[in-house]
Amino acid sequence: MSATLGELAKIANASLRGDSQFKITGLNTLKKAKSGDIAFLSNRHYIHYLDETNASAVILTEDDSRLCKTNALISDNPYLSYAKIANYLFPPKKYLPYIDKLASIGEDCELAKDIHIAAGAVIGNRVTIDVSCYIGSGVIISDDVSIGKNTRLLSGNTLCHHVKIGDNVILHPGAVIGSEGFGMAEDKGKWLTIPQLGSVVIGNNVEIGANTTIDRGAIDDTIIEDGVRIDNQVQIGHNVIIGEGTAIAGCVAIAGSAKIGKRCRIGGLSAISGHIEICDDVMVTGMSGVPNTINEPGVYSSGVPITNNRTWRRNMARLRNLDEIIRKILKKLD
Repeated sequence: MSATLGELAKIANASLRGDSQFKITGLNTLKKAKSGDIAFLSNRHYIHYLDETNASAVILTEDDSRLCKTNALISDNPYLSYAKIANYLFPPKKYLPYIDKLASIGEDCELAKDIHIAAGAVIGNRVTIDVSCYIGSGVIISDDVSIGKNTRLLSGNTLCHHVKIGDNVILHPGAVIGSEGFGMAEDKGKWLTIPQLGSVVIGNNVEIGANTTIDRGAIDDTIIEDGVRIDNQVQIGHNVIIGEGTAIAGCVAIAGSAKIGKRCRIGGLSAISGHIEICDDVMVTGMSGVPNTINEPGVYSSGVPITNNRTWRRNMARLRNLDEIIRKILKKLD
């Protein structure tokens, strides 16, 4: 799509400095932009590109606009304005109603007339799919699954039995929803697998990344509430509850029965122990371990920042002796 700068300013809730009738045909970075493109500056680390950019317009703050030599969309939040413009210029692809002859559909299904089912999709029995849904190639939907309106299941998704998906959900390739949780009991050195009797319930406006796995509940359901965003390769254990509007970055592992509140942000590679709670409005920075309940909103960290190897080895050597050093200090104080 293309749009004038005047139209984009309204969409982005930004003020325009420049030609309102100039037509924008693309979106690019400051460094690679060409004539007809709009770029954005939200991280001042890239401000040195502003002077040399070939972009026809730039989204940026009032302060940074003083350095901009081309058309400017001035915004309090350039990244958000960029996101709104990107969604307008590059809307999701629309699919015509279609069921490929190579798709397999079970018995007693309720399928809306306008859905699109690609080749190789396998749909079990008693499945319900509401209007305007897209089911990609190689998607497997097991028995008794229900899927809400305008949901997109991209290639290779697997939805296990009795899973419930809300409206406007996006599952990126390879996501597995409703697999067996890690439930077992030890019997004289051997493991006895416990049947997982719950399911997974995913709310509305949720997006789940590629190759993410969400286990079904042991007895009650695993619940992902409305508006949650989950990145690629995240593992969510059985009976986890994730509150509305929470965002979880890649490679996070959440153990069973953990409860995460609303509007939380969980940084990549973090690990959250089972049977704990994280209250609303908590940010956990990347590579953090969360072994205990968090009751107060705020920012929490535990990852060790990288340093050069000589310093790290010296610090680790001292850390190993920390207990002995503390004992000696306490002994002298006595």
